[in-house]
Amino acid sequence: MPDIRLLLTDKAISALTAPEKGWFLARDTELKGFFVVVGKRKRTFTVQGDLRQGGKRAASVRVAIGDCNEISTRTARAAAKSYLAQLSQGQHPKAEERAAKVRTTQGPEIKETTSTEGVTLSEAWNRYRDAHLARKERSQKTITGYRDHIERIFAEWLDTPLKTLGEDPALVIRKHDALTEENGPYMANSAMRTLRAVYNHARKANRSLPTNNPVAAIDWNGEQRRNTAMGANDLKGWFLDLAELNNPIRREFHLFTLLSGCRPEALKQIKPEHIDFRRRVLHVTKPKGGAKRAFDIPLSRQMILCLVRAIRFGRAMQPMYAGDWVFPADSATGHLAEQKEHRGVLSKWGNELRQTFRTIAIVAGVSEFDARLLMNHAIPGVNAGYITRHKLLEDHLRSQQQAISTTIFTSIAGIAIVHNWLAPGAARRAIQEARLETNSSARSGAPSNKKLAAD
Repeated sequence: MPDIRLLLTDKAISALTAPEKGWFLARDTELKGFFVVVGKRKRTFTVQGDLRQGGKRAASVRVAIGDCNEISTRTARAAAKSYLAQLSQGQHPKAEERAAKVRTTQGPEIKETTSTEGVTLSEAWNRYRDAHLARKERSQKTITGYRDHIERIFAEWLDTPLKTLGEDPALVIRKHDALTEENGPYMANSAMRTLRAVYNHARKANRSLPTNNPVAAIDWNGEQRRNTAMGANDLKGWFLDLAELNNPIRREFHLFTLLSGCRPEALKQIKPEHIDFRRRVLHVTKPKGGAKRAFDIPLSRQMILCLVRAIRFGRAMQPMYAGDWVFPADSATGHLAEQKEHRGVLSKWGNELRQTFRTIAIVAGVSEFDARLLMNHAIPGVNAGYITRHKLLEDHLRSQQQAISTTIFTSIAGIAIVHNWLAPGAARRAIQEARLETNSSARSGAPSNKKLAAD
């Protein structure tokens, strides 16, 4: 469930619906950084702020304030203000409590954490972030995910020497069990994979660390690949919902995600200059894996029309950012920042459309090998190194791309509302109607009802 924003009160919190799995955040609209973590069985007041040292941001810190069933919102809000003030002054609100917890967990023989005891988890994470993730040009989303695991999930271990964890894997086992119970099996596994990576990286420069990674001692939770793709028979209903989407830029974004099978994070950052209409290709500069994995997507006729519509809507709705981005939005970056939709509005989005692309490729008769090339997947086997992708791009891969697009659009033939959206000249007419209505509303002083909403 996506995070929500509301004025936090005792009544508003009690009315929140618990998620079926995982958790979500209910952020306060009055006090920035104050929110409630809503899980299946527990709701916790929490505050997040920047721990500043020497006037500069040192780390983003989350601190639990208390259970919503035990303290009132008024009390929690007052505590949140106090915690935020301490963070701004470079003081962790629960520094003494964290140190006491570490000593209790490690045993009475360990009095305190000092540099002579070896690298701490916090030090190892900072090194891993700067020397590994940044140098390999990992995306900001990836780095944020790793930071969340280390600084939130393992907050009580930040000052703990990695040697302590390596010599006592039972600590990691108990933590994994607790995370599985409180945060769910997927989050528990994911956090442990991060801890494993940080430990392995730290050991390269710290040979005194135990050879065996303590994460190897846990019993991993079973995980299943999400089966959320649509088949050809499901596309009609999805297109009907998509055609009703208020924001036409978001509408074209979701459609292009389906037609291209590309990862949403990469599509958000495409620019007009990345499109070569003469060669009918789109250059994706920042796919998963960084710039070294940049590749060209061959464009079908339907994909070209989709991009043209997105550019036209962008110029009409977001003229300030339309020159820089194909999918502009009124956001901090100037482009679409969040592709999630309410499930009641649009049932599938994001990577679910990527999975659907792969499924429809089979229906269209596209081979496994060609589908992998179109989706920029690694090709297994020793023969992969002998394949020159760009030699296949201009002819063969484009015909395969066209076959997939044709199969998708064949499934929605004859739907009036979709035809009104996708018919030749429909985008131009929609923009003209919106401008006329906007001008009319401005003259009359009444608000416009046209569904051309900003992101």
